[in-house]
Amino acid sequence: MNQQGGRPTGREDDWWRQLYGDRADDTGPTTARDSLDDRFASAAGTVNQRSAAGAPVPSPRADSDAVEPASTFPAGLPRPPGFTVESPPADVGPPPPPPPVRAPERPGRPVEPTPRGRPLDYVGEGPPTYAAEPTALPPADPDELDDLVADTVLDGAHYGACTLRAVSLRGDSARYRGEPRRDSLLTARFGTGDHALLLVAMATGARATPRAHRAAAEACHWIGRAVGRSHARLSEDIRGARRGDLKSGLHRLTDRSLGKLRASAAEQGIEPEEYAATLRCLLLPADPECRTRVFFGVGEGGLFRLRGGEWQDIEPRVTDATGEPVVGFGSLPAETPEGDRLTMDLGITTPPSPYDPAPEPPREPFRFRASVARPGDTLLMCTSGLADPLRGEPELAAHLTGRWSALGAPGLAEFLADAQVRVKGYADDRTAAAVWEA
Repeated sequence: MNQQGGRPTGREDDWWRQLYGDRADDTGPTTARDSLDDRFASAAGTVNQRSAAGAPVPSPRADSDAVEPASTFPAGLPRPPGFTVESPPADVGPPPPPPPVRAPERPGRPVEPTPRGRPLDYVGEGPPTYAAEPTALPPADPDELDDLVADTVLDGAHYGACTLRAVSLRGDSARYRGEPRRDSLLTARFGTGDHALLLVAMATGARATPRAHRAAAEACHWIGRAVGRSHARLSEDIRGARRGDLKSGLHRLTDRSLGKLRASAAEQGIEPEEYAATLRCLLLPADPECRTRVFFGVGEGGLFRLRGGEWQDIEPRVTDATGEPVVGFGSLPAETPEGDRLTMDLGITTPPSPYDPAPEPPREPFRFRASVARPGDTLLMCTSGLADPLRGEPELAAHLTGRWSALGAPGLAEFLADAQVRVKGYADDRTAAAVWEA
């Protein structure tokens, strides 16, 4: 039996004798600290004692990020049983770079090369008068910094079967003159789950009034509070298709909200016309089984629907009678059934009584529309800043048709680029909310 406690088995154990035989010199004790580097150098020196003299021994801590080579056995020593030497792979050079990733093109959208990849700037006969980017900021009061209004507001959401995109941006004229944005936008969700109700409210303050942006923001605030407090009942009426209850209830909420706006004007000591705003709202149920979309509001603007590649103007029409009364429509009969002639009205106006309150200015009629959406529809509600050029410039309607007829809603940045395509002669603020139906 040898020093390892076994009998030599012949040629297969030669490598063991060469490592641990009597001729192997012992390194002996050392006064230096036995570190990991010292142990590695000692083992490497023993293994490579028959290799080329003077070869440096690499440290295990050097070049730790290098890739380990293929498994080999030291030259000059016999291989132990079962040890297989694998030849290193051929040098094939660095791997080829991956192909560039290209963004998928959306079907139905025209691809037009533009400088620096910018989207379309304007449509129509020629470029607009003002620059495309903001020029001047509105003046600020250091004691009323909460009164500042951002140039652009962008929002979006996805609930049920619809995807919402909303934007409000300052017009070219206000950007050039340093005036605040008169449009205000509010997007809110009331409730949870399938019983949630989405509200999109937009308002436009009166033109050429210093507090127009405040009036618009306050109108959105009041209608948002009123709808939020009644959202459970409104959501039930929408899912139950109770159109009459919806119209009367929303009419009351709208009158109450605008009445508070007039009361605020009285508190500030200004005329109601100087602190007024148009108001347009959209209610969207989060229930995927309910596709009823409810619009209501007061004032001018636009309500459009893109269906089958064509725009439909579905703004509710106001059918108030105008002009002088005619026989059979609003006028008194010429005589009674007994044949007596009635007294002729000489047109003399009666002086107002000092005890009667002053008559209020005529109010804008209430607008309401409840419609059922179809898959693939796009519903657009907007203020006059976008509704007027959309009605007056066919190229803008055609451009938005090509952009929004594709499958799926655009991203927020894409929607912003589409909403701010300019038209010469239209420089007002723009606020729009679009809903894509899945």
